[in-house]
Amino acid sequence: MQLVFATNNLNKLKEVQAILPQHIKLLSLKEIACDEDIPETQPTIEGNAIQKAEYLKKHYGYDCFADDTGLEVEALNGAPGVFSARYAGPQRNAEDNTNKLLEELKDKPNRNAQFKTVIALHLNGKLHTFTGICKGEITTKKHGEGGFGYDPVFKAEGYKKTFAEISLEEKNKIGHRGKAVAQLLSFLNHL
Repeated sequence: MQLVFATNNLNKLKEVQAILPQHIKLLSLKEIACDEDIPETQPTIEGNAIQKAEYLKKHYGYDCFADDTGLEVEALNGAPGVFSARYAGPQRNAEDNTNKLLEELKDKPNRNAQFKTVIALHLNGKLHTFTGICKGEITTKKHGEGGFGYDPVFKAEGYKKTFAEISLEEKNKIGHRGKAVAQLLSFLNHL
């Protein structure tokens, strides 16, 4: 089986490739000569994932899946949410986004948050969605060198280390994207 993963984020690609079995060949956007920005204009994480998968299927014809991920912080009424990648501005800079988040939470005792990933799969003319959620909290400062995005400030429930301090394998087991990909795999394995 061959699927296109609708992302230009090499970190996401690496995370998902580490989970997929060898019989599923994952193609990147680069490999199908898609170098355009796929629209993400929906007001929800699920809406963006669906929009990207439908765009890719319509314009390139491949069976594919797309994901969208957001960090939802309780004290910020769910922000940054759908705007997680652009929280500090259109430059999409992870360091700026993380710094803005820490600043916004500076005086807030409630640091509860969750990462949410929705995967939209376009396969054989049908659309399916899978959602992974990882609950946790935002730390008061950055810890760790691994991961990407908000990983240095997100600590999963029951863990003492941030996502940036644990291995990719461990993150894939407990994290939002790993959970959504596990649902995707379970679905594909039952076809």
